[in-house]
Amino acid sequence: MAVTTRVLLADDHSLVRAGIRLLLDEMGDVEVVAETGDGREALELISRLQPDVALLDITMPTLNGLEVAARAPRLSEKTRVLVLSMHADEVTVALALRAGVSGYLLKDAAASELEVAVRAVARGDTYLSAAISRKVVDAYVRGEQPPIDPLSGLTGRKREILQLVAEGKSSKQIASILGLSVKTVEAHRTQLMRQLDIHDIAGLARFAVRIGLLPPER
Repeated sequence: MAVTTRVLLADDHSLVRAGIRLLLDEMGDVEVVAETGDGREALELISRLQPDVALLDITMPTLNGLEVAARAPRLSEKTRVLVLSMHADEVTVALALRAGVSGYLLKDAAASELEVAVRAVARGDTYLSAAISRKVVDAYVRGEQPPIDPLSGLTGRKREILQLVAEGKSSKQIASILGLSVKTVEAHRTQLMRQLDIHDIAGLARFAVRIGLLPPER
């Protein structure tokens, strides 16, 4: 009897999610156990359902896919993360690999590549889209240093607040989402801006877009 691969699907665009789910359903031995468009809900579903593979968009509201990937092992040792992204730049790829993802699939990849990626990640391998693999290998051959992590030095809490502030949420809204006091949120935000040398909310939003945590249209 074939072993079924249980997949959690998380993408904040419902039409994209529907298309990906159709492709997953056509694989036969893959079961989509849940789907969501929200990063925090994705993390809760990983904890509750313990899927084999979490297929995550990077740019999701409230908690991006990279933060979900970094926290997932503490909630489900068996779950391996395959991220979907429209970003092929070295910085975003490096952030994903540092977050511990098992696979990185570009959104413009062929439909057949999705199946290859899901099956590779499910059996414990690492999968990178062909275009990403070429960049990684070329950089290694040229002896280039890994890209500097633009989030280096930021705690997980500050990265959370960075995203929520960049999404336009108020200190009161952020406090409610994270279970913190407004004063604590504002203190974190002040420290965050100082560390990044960014002095306004618009600057934080531009920074979040540049590193792939928010889509350009937000």
